[in-house]
Amino acid sequence: MKHLERFKKIINLAIKLDWMSKNPFDRFQLKYDKYDRAFLTERELELLENTDFKSDRLQRIKDCFVFSCYTGLSYVDVKELTEDNIVKGIDNNNWIYTKREKTDELVKIPILPKAWRILQKYRVAREMEFTTNILPISSNQKTNSYLKEIAKSSGIHKNISFHVARHTFATTVMLSNGVPIETVSKLLGHTKLSTT
Repeated sequence: MKHLERFKKIINLAIKLDWMSKNPFDRFQLKYDKYDRAFLTERELELLENTDFKSDRLQRIKDCFVFSCYTGLSYVDVKELTEDNIVKGIDNNNWIYTKREKTDELVKIPILPKAWRILQKYRVAREMEFTTNILPISSNQKTNSYLKEIAKSSGIHKNISFHVARHTFATTVMLSNGVPIETVSKLLGHTKLSTT
């Protein structure tokens, strides 16, 4: 439906520019199927956090995913995160100040203790490798493939991708703990509350 929506826009432009005389979409309505977004419950998140992996690659991806569950950052925003994005806030706590890749919206996210521990864990390795990226994350495709393995090993019976971390942050970490939806919307970097 998203492809058809974009295609429809091009057709409308073609009609406006007199490249076409008739709109083939005139009587066609786009209908989106509503479905519930997947997220981890508090119990599932706990299961994941308490599972340690002998494999470095799985442990790294698990840590990046858990970090995203506590910050709400998308895959690309986690990948692009550098030390420059970590600042001391006026409350004397550590915050992430970054621009969302997708919307170019500025986001300010408090770094919760569990997310901070993950950052500290990889700080030493980062300094030894002289890399600017904060977390050692693989390509999006590999990350999502590893997450399937991780979920299975952790006893989570859901089809998870990295984006599930964002929904977990919004639902389980924020809304379930009484954070207002307007605040969650700002933390996620949404331009409209309806998106949240």
